[in-house]
Amino acid sequence: MDILIALVPALMWGSLPLVVSKIGGSTEQQIIGTTLGALAFAIITFFFVSPELSTTAWVAGFFSGAFWALGQMNQFAAFKQMGVSKTMPISTGMQLVGTSLFGVLAFGEWSNRTALILGISALVLIVAGAAFTSYKEDKSKQDENIGKGLLLLLVSTVGYVGYVVIARWFNINGWEAVLPQAIGMVISAVLLSLRKGNLFTKKTAGNTIGGLMWAVGNIALLFATAKVGVATSFSLSQTGVVISTIGGVVLLKEAKTKKEMAFVIIGCILVVVGGIMIGFTKQ
Repeated sequence: MDILIALVPALMWGSLPLVVSKIGGSTEQQIIGTTLGALAFAIITFFFVSPELSTTAWVAGFFSGAFWALGQMNQFAAFKQMGVSKTMPISTGMQLVGTSLFGVLAFGEWSNRTALILGISALVLIVAGAAFTSYKEDKSKQDENIGKGLLLLLVSTVGYVGYVVIARWFNINGWEAVLPQAIGMVISAVLLSLRKGNLFTKKTAGNTIGGLMWAVGNIALLFATAKVGVATSFSLSQTGVVISTIGGVVLLKEAKTKKEMAFVIIGCILVVVGGIMIGFTKQ
């Protein structure tokens, strides 16, 4: 049962890109809808858990959530440039590399030889996996949007890394962070979207489903961490990239040749194995 709970984040976060892409709407409508869904779930959770929130928890949680919105919004934008099946393995790989390097430099992780060897090997696998998923069989038909997509993912990674690092830097535990982060997400999403009009539509409302899915995955990760530990819960959460990548091809009909699909599968496996190895460095 504990392992099943630990798999919920992978299921929710892996399916989220597929659901949001199916619902559609502009990038701004997608991020506002998603953050509103997360906020609704956070408010309900707050009344059940009722954690004591310090000023630090409110401020750090708010800015952590604001960075998450930056990361998620740019990932949504990258979907439109490169498709879900290409974006997700690269995005996951960049996040794992970014958070791992920051953990080493800022928090002194991988302090023993075994963890260092395991961590570096994991990063090599992740980078290789991301490269595999980008393989294009017909070199004369290189995706013109790949450059713009990678730039969006670079900004996205900054947002995601900021989201993780701020919460850890100020030692905000998961339950304390839920509501402040959700408020930061919504306000950041609205501010980032102000230059666009027509923000609150049926598409925006539909995309609240994505926010609820993200929030369910987040809460499940908190439970799973308490039950099976950080290493196992973190590692299993990374397997969601397989769901989103394969789903992008099968459900969203993103074109891949048989050879490209083989490279995508190999790349996903490498990214997941790398993520699992990083999980073991957290023991």
